[in-house]
Amino acid sequence: MQKGYEAKIIESKWQEFWQENHSFEPDSISLDSNKQKKYILSMFPYPSGAIHMGHVRNYCIGDALARHYRKSGYNVLHPMGWDAFGMPAENAAIKHKSHPKTWTYSNIDTMRKELVTLGLSFSKEQEFATSDPIHTRFEQEFFIKMWEKGLIYRKEAYLNYCPNDKTILANEQVIEGKCWRCDTPVVQKLMFQYYIKITAYADELLTGLDELEGHWPQQVLHMQRNWIGKSKGLSFKLELDSTLESSIKDLEVFTTRPDTIFGVTYCAVAPEHPIVKELIAKKKLSKEVIESITAIQNTAARERVQSEKIGFDLGIYAIHPLTKEKIPVWVANFVLMDYGSGAVMSVPMHDERDFEFAKKYGLPLECVIVKEKQDSKASHFIEFDSPMCEDGYLIESGEFSGKSSAEAREAIIATFEKRQLGKGVINYRLRDWGVSRQRYWGAPIPMVHCESCGIVPEKIENLPVILPEDVVIDGEGNPLDKHPTWKVCKCPQCGKEALRESDTMDTFIQSSWYFLRYTTPRELWEKQAFDKASLEYWLNVDEYIGGIEHAILHLLYARFFTKVLRDLGYVHINEPFKNLLTQGMVLKNGAKMSKSKGNVVNPNDIITRYGADTARLFILFAAPPMRELEWNDSALEGAFRFLKRLWERASNALTCEKKPIITHSELSKQEQYARVKVYGALQKSNDIFSKKQSGYAFNTLIAASMEAFNALNEQENPQVWTEGYFILLHILEPIVPHICWELSNNLFARANFAPISVDSAALQKQSVCYAVTINGKKRAEIELALGLSNDEILAKAKKSVAKWLENVSVVKEIIVPNKLVNLVVK
Repeated sequence: MQKGYEAKIIESKWQEFWQENHSFEPDSISLDSNKQKKYILSMFPYPSGAIHMGHVRNYCIGDALARHYRKSGYNVLHPMGWDAFGMPAENAAIKHKSHPKTWTYSNIDTMRKELVTLGLSFSKEQEFATSDPIHTRFEQEFFIKMWEKGLIYRKEAYLNYCPNDKTILANEQVIEGKCWRCDTPVVQKLMFQYYIKITAYADELLTGLDELEGHWPQQVLHMQRNWIGKSKGLSFKLELDSTLESSIKDLEVFTTRPDTIFGVTYCAVAPEHPIVKELIAKKKLSKEVIESITAIQNTAARERVQSEKIGFDLGIYAIHPLTKEKIPVWVANFVLMDYGSGAVMSVPMHDERDFEFAKKYGLPLECVIVKEKQDSKASHFIEFDSPMCEDGYLIESGEFSGKSSAEAREAIIATFEKRQLGKGVINYRLRDWGVSRQRYWGAPIPMVHCESCGIVPEKIENLPVILPEDVVIDGEGNPLDKHPTWKVCKCPQCGKEALRESDTMDTFIQSSWYFLRYTTPRELWEKQAFDKASLEYWLNVDEYIGGIEHAILHLLYARFFTKVLRDLGYVHINEPFKNLLTQGMVLKNGAKMSKSKGNVVNPNDIITRYGADTARLFILFAAPPMRELEWNDSALEGAFRFLKRLWERASNALTCEKKPIITHSELSKQEQYARVKVYGALQKSNDIFSKKQSGYAFNTLIAASMEAFNALNEQENPQVWTEGYFILLHILEPIVPHICWELSNNLFARANFAPISVDSAALQKQSVCYAVTINGKKRAEIELALGLSNDEILAKAKKSVAKWLENVSVVKEIIVPNKLVNLVVK
């Protein structure tokens, strides 16, 4: 053993040992499929070129879990991979004049080495990048199977389009109306795109969240429920005024508030609605209005709904289905074509958005819902300060007046259905998932365009469709579309010359099933997507760790893909992730670390200066995993000092291969106290990892371990020292593995890495603390041995407060067992 604590030497030694001995590979399930398993998974990273402190926190949390369960006798699968496709690689290729593949795999090599220096116990055998053709081959197979089942379709729609990158952007990739990559203003472009029919699973995705209660954070469950957005309402048609010469005879609308239908004062349609297009084509609108509508069309959906309400009177009318009154039709920026039919009935007195629009343009306000039933009548078309959006009682609503909102909703839907005017329906906020991307570095969509057969899937036996490497990436359009030969192929159906689809898949697809792939032994990867026996053994993922920023899309898509692959016969489970831990961000100076803010801390600098164990100890001690972590240089120094002391005090322990047998009652008070603290830390470790204490509060476990170490320092019994080190190194190994392996190897031949039982005698209370009060006011606190009689307790209590009992009479004595003695005096 070295004289001083030299982290670099120790860490290099054990990292090399673990690699040479394949220490972190799971056991083959064919050898012992009855062995308890744990599948511990951290969300895999995009290979950007260097790890950051967010990576360190995520992977240290997962690694602590994996190491604990491995040490506890479980068969542990703890894999790592790379979310390797995506536009940043193309941007880097343009900037650095390199190839996206070269840039990506070079970054993977760099980051892999950096992760090794942290001592993370990942399975080396199960590692892969999503850009590997062996992975793409099965992804394309899934795409084809989903197409054949009707879960994928292609349609033309207005999409967020970046004119600079010449690609479609998801709503989340449009920031303040600009491309998240190049800051170019985004426009709306009518383009064909492939869609995955996630809405077919909307109800199951919603009800499946009930299974995850108590296992996923409530915040995530709430966000997913809101995103899916189930609502029951009324679907009906507003007939257009017959005087309008148009091929469009009505507007289809949906409302979750049919109880407000008598309060409709106008109808609003999306700028892309067919009736708007027709009016523009027939030049029924002024040039200024057309230009304004075009500007709205070129604004991303998210920006529209967040901006000031803008609209224009189209000069046409719809007919109210019950009152038969004429309702003006407006075009409005807050109505989106992708949501419902692109037309909404507007009830300004009972909807904030409709109210804001109506007040701005002087449209009528009609109140038809009031809070109290006795308010039988309200004035029409008067000024109001705010809408009444809650449920209440109907007024000015014909035969439905006086009913509660809940009663009226059912009655009005029934009336519409009876008169064949509309029907009650269930709607979802969730929309189908557009997955086409006009870029090179992605998984090619395995479809073929044939003049005779139309759009047909490639044959399964011809997969994978591999990206050509001789491409020119200059930022001008899709390199695949411009390639002279790659897209030319034979039609899989008729054999005639055809063209390959040049769009590639959204990278969310890769992250929607990668966790399933890890379960299959590497030697089977070329033959099949998954090994059935391996899937049945390893799934579900027991612990999934990642950032809260993935609470909606990634997790929703992964849940969806699991259900689809189940229905396609690939997997057997309904939900992929049994437990979810969303770790908080790492902050410095109150802000998330980023290069632009100049507050980045480089993990490699920390490891070089202090060692990986110090980085791990700090990151797990500074805050509970689910909370934000504020960077603190002095706390980092403190973590390093603790490890130095742990190393230096090891000389107080004796070498042995079994934990010393100690009779607790024969020890001094200080020796007993040290054992109480040590076994208390062991009990806390058991409670935290068994989830008796929620949230994997490693910070409290580390604090308990430090207290135990300090208590050991207050006594000199070598047997107690040895037992304490035997247990503390066992507790701390998942957190600071390198130093624990070195000390455990030298002192105990690593015998302390087996499960250790808690000595109940050490934790059994020998005494109890009593508060002594006089007339309810606390005067003293005494520690008494357990088992004393009431007379003995009273005698000791009175002695502790003797000066307050002079010249008074005790008229009543009250004992609350193990807690309180109260003396009533006069």
